[in-house]
Amino acid sequence: MIYYNSKDWFLHIFRIHKSDTFRKLLPMLVFIALYSWGIVYLEMRYWKLAADSSARNITILHTLLGFAISMLLVFRTNTAYDRWWEGRKLWGALVNNSRNLALKLHALLPPAETEARTFMRQAIPLYAQLLQRHLLKESTQLALDESPHPELGNIAAAQHVPNRMAGRLFGRVYSLHRAGVISGEELIILNEELRSFTDVCGACERIKNTPIPYSYSAFIKKFIFLYVITLPFGLAFTLGYMAIPVTTFIFYVLASLELIAEEIEDPFGRDSNDLPMARMADNIRRNVEEIFDESRT
Repeated sequence: MIYYNSKDWFLHIFRIHKSDTFRKLLPMLVFIALYSWGIVYLEMRYWKLAADSSARNITILHTLLGFAISMLLVFRTNTAYDRWWEGRKLWGALVNNSRNLALKLHALLPPAETEARTFMRQAIPLYAQLLQRHLLKESTQLALDESPHPELGNIAAAQHVPNRMAGRLFGRVYSLHRAGVISGEELIILNEELRSFTDVCGACERIKNTPIPYSYSAFIKKFIFLYVITLPFGLAFTLGYMAIPVTTFIFYVLASLELIAEEIEDPFGRDSNDLPMARMADNIRRNVEEIFDESRT
């Protein structure tokens, strides 16, 4: 994820970041510029359709289509940002619930329960790490402390790793309840945070596994392409050779909005503007370790 100063206009205007849409669209921009030059050259030298008033009505058509395509792109980017923001809220909830669970367990577990405290100290932040790898579809090779708890050693063999990890957390808490370490009232208090882990995972999977409908995304791309391809025919009548940079710039704006929407509609990836899941998982680990390392007062 890119962190920046939103008030630095000079940096935003003149710096070209590696994720900038200009880099990705450069070949297409060159193609559109050459194509527009060819259309304008033929119109200025040979066709001379500007003298035909009926042919110039194509400019009215582009005006109407421009309004329609702008509405489609607004809806497209808003839908993509809603998915990105929902993912951020889900991971924010995971951070808060991990802290709350660690705080409650730190207060409820007696100091003599060193084995249970060690398990929870490792298992709570491990869930965030496993969820990150699950959403990235990577192999979940565990990288625990130098002395991992024995119950956490075969998590990576599960088909759904976050579920297996949540099951271990549930199982340990309920075993502590059966042993009398945690009362029934305390179990109810802990259940909300334990259940929230699976809720967050399921909501993230819903975003990850449910892309924008293909027909909708494909239609917008085709609409943009056809609109820009026919644009030089209308602009050549009034702008002449100035239609070349104008057409190229219009394509850059429209295609950039679509590229931005494509990037942020899946917030659980490795693009520059995706969620910093690794950093948030690391923050959870540091916070939980700090909570359990505190001496009881």
